[in-house]
Amino acid sequence: MRLLLISDTHLPARARELPDQVWREVDAADVVVHAGDWVDVATLDALEARSKRLIAVYGNNDGPALRSRLPEVARVELDGVRLAVIHETGSAKGREARCDALFPDTDVLVFGHSHIPWDSVTPAGLRLLNPGSPTDRRRQPYCTYQTVRITRGRLADVALHELPRRT
Repeated sequence: MRLLLISDTHLPARARELPDQVWREVDAADVVVHAGDWVDVATLDALEARSKRLIAVYGNNDGPALRSRLPEVARVELDGVRLAVIHETGSAKGREARCDALFPDTDVLVFGHSHIPWDSVTPAGLRLLNPGSPTDRRRQPYCTYQTVRITRGRLADVALHELPRRT
């Protein structure tokens, strides 16, 4: 099972559209995971229409129209892997312990908010993944997203992808 992880698209405020490379990943993915801060409903509509399966949450920049359609936290089991998605986990300091306490029955937590890619494992074994942002790099050198494979109930091939800089 192939997953595409994205977050913090902030359309159309930070970019006019998702990059073509991201749309190709949407087409290739069995599951698209979006960890919030969509900003516009059109992006949600487009991803719902084009994704084979979409798992998504709202973020702090998402208004009532998005919040009425999306949960704050999404939980799902994918091929034996217990996945949760939330937009914000708080500061990096203490993140692992905080997430272990909040998500004890979870194997993988996907989050966003910071636009900073993250991949770590907590003391309890929870994998924390933040794909960064495909449209707003902030202080990062590149806009990013992640892909993941789930094979026989385990994560495999977790990869961070850098997008070419827009000219």
